[in-house]
Amino acid sequence: MPLREVKFPSDPKDLEDAKEQFLIFYSSRVNGQLWCPDCVAVDRTIQDTFGPEDGPSAVIVYVGQKPEWKTPSNIFRGEPWQVTSVPTVIKVEDSKVAGRLDSDINTLLAAFIRG
Repeated sequence: MPLREVKFPSDPKDLEDAKEQFLIFYSSRVNGQLWCPDCVAVDRTIQDTFGPEDGPSAVIVYVGQKPEWKTPSNIFRGEPWQVTSVPTVIKVEDSKVAGRLDSDINTLLAAFIRG
C-alpha cells in the first residue's frame, strides 16, 4: 500500500482512527527536504519498505519545523503517541501503540514489522 502523508494535524488523536498499521513520525520538510538528518538517513529504507503496493500500510506524520518540534509542548510529545525523537515508527493495533522503533531503523525495521 503506498505511503500516505499527514502534514501537521491539529489533534494527534485524529491519528487513532488511521487505517494504517504503522505511523512514521518525521521532521517536516523545508523546501522539499526533511530538516532532520536522521530522518534523511532512514528515508530510503522507509520508502522501500512501505512504498510498494504489497508493503505494510503506513502513514508519514510530519511533526513540524525544527522550532515547533523542539518545544516540550509539541502535540506529538504527549498522549497518545509520546514521540520523543524523530524518526520514530509506531506499530498500531486497536488504536493503541503496540510497538515503537526510534533507533537503528535502517537495521531493525524489517524485524520490527514482522513482530
